Amino acid sequence: MGIIVRGLTKRFPEAHTPAVADVSFTAPAGKITTLLGPSGSGKSTVLRIIAGLEPPDAGSVRFGESDMTFVPVQKREVGMVFQNYALFKHMTVAGNIAFGMKLRKRPRAEVDQRVKELVGLVQLEGLEDRYPTQLSGGQKQRVAFARARAISPQVLLLDEPFGALDAKVRLELREWLHRFHERTPVTTLLVTHDQEEAMELSEHVVVMHEGRVEQAGSAHEIYDRPATPFVASFVGGANVLRGRVQAGRADLLDGLSLPTPGPDGAEVRAFVRPRDVKLKKAPSGEIEVPVSVARVARLQRVGGIVKIALVLANGESMTVEMAKAEVEGMAMKEGDRVMVDLIEAKVFVEDYSI
Repeated sequence: MGIIVRGLTKRFPEAHTPAVADVSFTAPAGKITTLLGPSGSGKSTVLRIIAGLEPPDAGSVRFGESDMTFVPVQKREVGMVFQNYALFKHMTVAGNIAFGMKLRKRPRAEVDQRVKELVGLVQLEGLEDRYPTQLSGGQKQRVAFARARAISPQVLLLDEPFGALDAKVRLELREWLHRFHERTPVTTLLVTHDQEEAMELSEHVVVMHEGRVEQAGSAHEIYDRPATPFVASFVGGANVLRGRVQAGRADLLDGLSLPTPGPDGAEVRAFVRPRDVKLKKAPSGEIEVPVSVARVARLQRVGGIVKIALVLANGESMTVEMAKAEVEGMAMKEGDRVMVDLIEAKVFVEDYSI
């Protein structure tokens, strides 16, 4: 069953503005949906309302056809996984996984069988009798996932589940979660500020900002067709170029413009991702053809990618990312003059956008 959220609003007494304001979205049944946004965007508050840990001031939460808005948390059949694992330190791996089932007074044979099944699914065979202090961070989080799934929940809620792990373990656990979900699908809502995590794991993404939904859609839609300036800047880490509309084009820099509908003189913002810029070494001397020329201020290699910091003709900065081999093929170095062209950009003009 899917999760249907309509018009959720939540105010906290100490805050001047709502933590969540008129939030609506649908999390498809059996899929992973991500609430993506920066800290303070309201995504964890929405998750807590769905879990029943916070009552909303307005709006509703449905699991399929069932209205769960004010159903007590213990009756929602929700599994939760937190950033800090929240394991019982005095219980073994098997004891942690079995806890929820024992609380519901399931038969001993059923509990033992379910624990054995889940230990295999989360790849912790042989560690059933270890305590949390004897486990790595990744192993602890897999125990937390197994415990959340042990009660066969209607929905699974994940609140920044990989946030406390180092980069290598996060990548490994994301891949593991993807495989685990494919084998045992359940409607899942993931909260994260990590764009790569959201794009890699989710069939559906809900981008939040300042307590509101900015855009909801597939990961590809969010990335390729951002609906608002915030989404365009947040997803993909875009550069922002400013300019004005003249004769149906946005004039951004000397020699750099894009077709843009809108009234002449209207201000524009063009959002350009670092990998959507094409560079070519500028010839020495004057360049007769109108073209935007920038100076390479810094080259920073990150694995097989080189991050290039440019200073544009108007004094503003731009970040470009290129493959190491391409940079080496151009013999690019700091201080070089380069010609700048845009492969792709998202332009917003007042109430217009393309």
